[in-house]
Amino acid sequence: MERIEADLLIPGRGRPVQDVVVVLDGTTIRYAGPTAAAPSTPNAAVTKAPVVMPGLWDCHGHFLGVRSLDLAQVPMESEVLRAARATVDLRAALNAGVTTVRELGGLGIHLAQAVKEGTVDGPSIYAAGAMLSTTGGHGDFHKLPLAWVIDFSHRDGEIRLADGVDECVRATREQLRRNARLIKVCASGGVLSEVDDPIHQQFTVKELQAIVEVAGMADRVVAAHCHGKPGIMAALEAGVRTIEHGTYLDDEACAAMREAGAVLVPTRTVISELLGNAAAPPYAMIKLRALEKTHAAAISMAHDRGVTIAMGTDVALSGRDLPASWGRNGLELPLLVRAGLSPLEAIEAATANGPLTLGPQAPSSGQLVEGWDADVITVDANPLADITVLADQLHVTGVWVRGRRVKG
Repeated sequence: MERIEADLLIPGRGRPVQDVVVVLDGTTIRYAGPTAAAPSTPNAAVTKAPVVMPGLWDCHGHFLGVRSLDLAQVPMESEVLRAARATVDLRAALNAGVTTVRELGGLGIHLAQAVKEGTVDGPSIYAAGAMLSTTGGHGDFHKLPLAWVIDFSHRDGEIRLADGVDECVRATREQLRRNARLIKVCASGGVLSEVDDPIHQQFTVKELQAIVEVAGMADRVVAAHCHGKPGIMAALEAGVRTIEHGTYLDDEACAAMREAGAVLVPTRTVISELLGNAAAPPYAMIKLRALEKTHAAAISMAHDRGVTIAMGTDVALSGRDLPASWGRNGLELPLLVRAGLSPLEAIEAATANGPLTLGPQAPSSGQLVEGWDADVITVDANPLADITVLADQLHVTGVWVRGRRVKG
C-alpha cells in the first residue's frame, strides 16, 4: 500500500482539492480526497509532493522505432532493431508522465504484451495494429513499388492496404485476430505521405461502414485519420469514434461530431515540432505550412463549439534528441492552452477524456476515483498556474502504473 500526501489534487474531472491524500492499494485507488477524511494507513510507504494527478493519456502515438520521418524507410529497417528502440520509447513515455497510450499504427500490439507480462516497463498500451489505408492513400509508401508495399502490408506490417468492402472487412478481422484494441483507418490524405492531398477523402462511406461494423461486433471502436472535411463527414456518417487531426473542421462538422458523440484528437505537437525543426521531407513541409494555421483554428473552433477533445501527440520517433519523439508528449498541453483551452480543460483532455476514445475497451482510468486504476503522477509545481510544467519531464517526480511505481 502507498500513501501520497499532496498540497493539491487535480482529479482529472472536476475541481481541484487542496490538502489531500491518495491511497493506492494494489492496482487500484483506495482513497483520493481531503486529508481530514483519509483512512489510516500505518504501514504504507509515504510520498509527499506539491501536486498529485492522474497519469497522462497520449491518445495518438506510434511505436515505430524509427529515427526519420521518411516513412518509406520503415520496411527497410529490421523490425527487431525498431522494437529495441521502441522499448526505450516506453521508458521515455513513463518519464514524461504518460501512463496510457492509444497506439494508432506501429509495434504497439507486441509491446503491449511485453509490458503486460512485465518484461519491460511501459505505459498501458491500447494498440490498433496496422493502420488501414487505400492503395495510394495516406498509409501507402508511395516511393516504393506497389508489390513491395502489398507484401509488407500482408506480413504483419504496420500498414495494411485495403480496397473495396470485402477487403476492408478482411483487413479489420486481421487486426482483431492480433488482439487490436481498436481499429485505425486513414479516411483522408495526409502530410507524411508523398502524393496524396490531405483534403481528399480516401475510403468510401460503404468501406468505412464495413470497418466500423466489423470492429463494433468485437466491441472495438474506429479511429479515423482525417484532415479534410469530406473524410471527416464520411467517417462520422460511418460511425467512427474519434477524428484524428481534424484540420478542416467547420461548424457543420463540429455539430456532426457533437451529435455523434465523437471525440477530437487534434495532435498539435507533431505539427509544431516538425515546423519548428524542418524535420519532415520537403514535400511534407509544403503540406504542413499550408495547413498549420487552419489546424490551429480548427482546435479553437472545436473547443468553442463544445466538441470533446482528448490529448494526442502523433509522436513517433525514437530518441529525445529528435522532434516529435517519445518523451516529448507533454508539449501537447501548452499547445492546447494556446488554442483556447484552460489549463484545467487541457489536463482533462489529457486524463479523464482519454478513456472516451476507446469505447467498450476503455479502462477505469484517467481520474483519481476510488476503485479506479492506480495510474498516478506527482508533479513538483502547479500546472494550473503554469501548464508548461507538464511539458518538462523533470517536473514529473513520481509515476505509478496500476499501482506500481515506475519513476521516482
